[in-house]
Amino acid sequence: MFRIEQGIRLPIWQAKRAPYSCAVKAIHLLLVTCAATLNAHDVRVAVPTAGKLYHGLYWGGVGTDEHDPTEHDVTPNDVAGYEQGVGKQTAWIYFANNWFESRKFPAAMCNWIRDLKKIPYIRLMLRSDVDQKHREKKFTLQKIIAGEFDDDLRAWARGAKEFGSPLLIEWGTEPNGEWFSWNGKWNGGAGEGPARYVAAYRHIVDLMRGEGADNLQWVWHVNWLDEPEKDWNRFENYFPGGDYCDWVALSAYGPTTPTMHDGTESLAFKMREAYPRLVKIAPGKPIIIAEFGCDLHNRRVNAAEWAQAALADLFSNRWPGVIGFCWWNEGWQNDDHKKHDTDMIILHDRDLTRVFRDELARHADKIQETPVVSH
Repeated sequence: MFRIEQGIRLPIWQAKRAPYSCAVKAIHLLLVTCAATLNAHDVRVAVPTAGKLYHGLYWGGVGTDEHDPTEHDVTPNDVAGYEQGVGKQTAWIYFANNWFESRKFPAAMCNWIRDLKKIPYIRLMLRSDVDQKHREKKFTLQKIIAGEFDDDLRAWARGAKEFGSPLLIEWGTEPNGEWFSWNGKWNGGAGEGPARYVAAYRHIVDLMRGEGADNLQWVWHVNWLDEPEKDWNRFENYFPGGDYCDWVALSAYGPTTPTMHDGTESLAFKMREAYPRLVKIAPGKPIIIAEFGCDLHNRRVNAAEWAQAALADLFSNRWPGVIGFCWWNEGWQNDDHKKHDTDMIILHDRDLTRVFRDELARHADKIQETPVVSH
């Protein structure tokens, strides 16, 4: 059950219970009624106690000739296996809602995540495929702004509102990275690209708020490095404004393939570059490391050592605005050579699993395992 800041435990999660006395049943019925009648705005994922961090889980499939990871391959068994492997519970489950697969609110997935007493964290991905570095074929920023998908977005928002419990959500992930089709490079370049992104972002948020989906907590998520490294593409130019995001998030990876030459810097190096910029543009906003990771077989960086330094830095409180982190557990093919496949799944490497288990145990007092919900 979620801990409520005011000290009241609301029975948000249904569970089988032993028979109650009449008095206890009456109290229970009252609490259930109160929880059911709370409007969505009343319940939010709160910042954990100072010095504590949320620990999230992303779990993707392994790319093969027969299977292309969907970014929502995670199952309850995967969650259980991961948590058993690292020895700690996770607070949220991070997954993609790809609109080339379905434009519907992912109710079934959110329900089982909630049944595990965790927060669904949804990457709302209005895109035509998982291929990168190309213009969007269908869900263009201009079409979003023009309202061509308003009916779908409103229906999605009504599904979120009906779900009722807190949801973390992001749209337009890593806008300062040219790999995604909503980057300015593909949408008018320096003159128009970032502005179109901001307009589309605000349009989506306004629509969903208009449907009363106030249980959605918006996370604005950027890459630590602007790619391309041009002034017009700085992530500050994509900021939708403080009224349009509740949290801000960062991706900060080590090398992501076995042969990668660049990106070998530590998490601390990347945070030294990006953290002050985030704090300046979004003062007071909670920050999460929504994605970090390192390929297990890179020739230049040892993934276990990279992760150990990253976790130690995270738990050192050197970045006081950071309230949570999530490793990107996924593997995929890069070319026709098996030895070039990316693998960042923690449990695939004994040393990396040990690092996570040891660091999480060493800093157990700094981990907020269950979500804190306030109203």
